[in-house]
Amino acid sequence: MKLRYLLGGFITALLGAVIALFAYTKIVEKRTVNQIIEQSRPYDRNAEALLTSLSMQEGQIDFTYAAEMTVHAVVHVRTKSVVAPRASNPFFDFFYGDRYTPRPREVKGYGSGVIISEDGYIITNDHVIDDAENVEVRLNDKRVFEARIIGKDPTTDIALLKIDAKGLPFIKYGDSDKLRLGEWVLAVGNPFSTSELDLTSTVTAGIVSAKGRNLNILDSELRIESFIQTDAALNMGNSGGALVDTKGLLVGITSAIVSPSGAYAGNSFAIPISLVSKVVDDLKQYGEVQRAIIGVNITEVSQEDADKLKLPGVRGARITGVVPDGAAEAAGLKENDIIVSIDGKEVNSPSELQEYVSRKRPGEKASITYFRNGKRSTITLTMRNVAGNTDIVTPGMGAGSTVYGARLEALEPADMKKYDIDHGVKVADVSDGRFKDLGIKKGYIILNVNGKDVKSASDVRQATSGGKDLRSIEGIQSNGTIFRYSFRN
Repeated sequence: MKLRYLLGGFITALLGAVIALFAYTKIVEKRTVNQIIEQSRPYDRNAEALLTSLSMQEGQIDFTYAAEMTVHAVVHVRTKSVVAPRASNPFFDFFYGDRYTPRPREVKGYGSGVIISEDGYIITNDHVIDDAENVEVRLNDKRVFEARIIGKDPTTDIALLKIDAKGLPFIKYGDSDKLRLGEWVLAVGNPFSTSELDLTSTVTAGIVSAKGRNLNILDSELRIESFIQTDAALNMGNSGGALVDTKGLLVGITSAIVSPSGAYAGNSFAIPISLVSKVVDDLKQYGEVQRAIIGVNITEVSQEDADKLKLPGVRGARITGVVPDGAAEAAGLKENDIIVSIDGKEVNSPSELQEYVSRKRPGEKASITYFRNGKRSTITLTMRNVAGNTDIVTPGMGAGSTVYGARLEALEPADMKKYDIDHGVKVADVSDGRFKDLGIKKGYIILNVNGKDVKSASDVRQATSGGKDLRSIEGIQSNGTIFRYSFRN
């Protein structure tokens, strides 16, 4: 009897287990399957991927490492220059003597700079030290040094300074080509190091908003503008500072803001380090940027261009003119050709093409792919310099309209008529250089260099290129008298 009760209990327990197992498989497992199916829907899968991505990048969102690696390598740059007075007024001089005679005045400027080597090489903007007679650098530890200008390049707004110091903290180069839209960056500047306000280095954060921006803000006929746009806060004095990634690597040199008030308004711009590093290398090695020139005028590609020229898309750089005897003409490029890639790198805009070409030197070759009448072709082109050849450009020759420190302009018809001449270039401005040393001043007209008549800055540069020094120069002074200089080599 007892055995029967035990057996009945066992059977009852076994039956209960079977029923529980059946319920589990039909209800609980079904719910689990439903949960897995729900998680596999596109929206939830993307959300999970986003959370995973954020979790993986959690360490990168912490900017403390990048800040600590960079603040001590960003310096304050102060400049001094003397501005010539305006012309005196004979009326006031007659009645009041020299009390109202304008006198030279000292002008001060400031900005930031980035130490790139332990022995004191510093990058800043050309506009920070332009026309400066004295440049002083104050480190983040408050030490002050006189700085030498190794070289500067108005076409990219980059200048290179040197101070006599050793063991300095410096920032290593990163890769601006690998920057992605939305990537976090830090802007590090040293704008307010004065006796009244000593804040040393400051750090702001933002994301990369755009790349390859052309703002038309540089005053040079060969300007290269392909800025990195960010929303990191910048103000006056940040020019020449560092744009770094979250690893603390230098990816750009801060240069400009776009603002109706002159203060930060949401957009700031930096020169990519891929361009800066080449300019700095040239200034250190040659004292002058070795600018590669294709020899074309270019513009944006419009939808109308794409339809008319049978293009696969609205991108590239359309050639609007080809320079005679230039590299492009020699390679067979023509007006209305659309350049879509160079050395395998896609060209989406003129600024992208200009930036890539600016990384090359005269004499280097490039593979250029273009469309002509709907047909895609590729040619090999040999870069030339601003003088139209592949020679090294020597210090003082300059680029664009500046030669030997003088900015040269084409003659106006009124000048030709006034002096009864059919050639020459007018000196629009003079800064430090060979021409200033010779006493050539603003308003002078240069007619002949090294025995060759000149009509442009390029002619002057060509006459002194290829290892030829300045042997002779002839022109007209502002008062109409002729001047001639000749030198023995």
